[in-house]
Amino acid sequence: MPVTTMNNPTPYFTKLDVDREWYLVNAENEVLGRMCTQVAKLLMGKHRPTFTPGQDAGAFVVIVNADKVRLTAGKEHKKVYFWHTGYIGHLKQRTFAEKMKQSPRKVLMDSVRGMLPHNKLGDRLITKLKVYAGPDHPHKAQQPTELTSEQLHKL
Repeated sequence: MPVTTMNNPTPYFTKLDVDREWYLVNAENEVLGRMCTQVAKLLMGKHRPTFTPGQDAGAFVVIVNADKVRLTAGKEHKKVYFWHTGYIGHLKQRTFAEKMKQSPRKVLMDSVRGMLPHNKLGDRLITKLKVYAGPDHPHKAQQPTELTSEQLHKL
């Protein structure tokens, strides 16, 4: 694996030096925040010894059964998402349960996006996350490595 040193003894890995893996995560009965933090680590590449801040060195992650993710302590109806339309007095809100009924994919995408860098790098990283509400996904050709709950939380 070639590395760029630029008169520096510390190796600096670029995105060209990365072999990207594909991981499959089953979200059934997983706690939303705990799972999303581990997925964000995979997307950023923090699970690799060659992690370099500011470089896109992460893996592709496929999440299935997004509609079966859960929250703790009865927050399904207590957790409220707010947004503003830009018009005076148009502060909108939805509970977690309402958003999950509308689009479970968007709930997980927004949750993971909030845990990634808030810049151009984060915009590139979020494109490597694929979320599906059911158990089927179209990425079988990439042969993703299935991560169990225990493996995911040990990263």
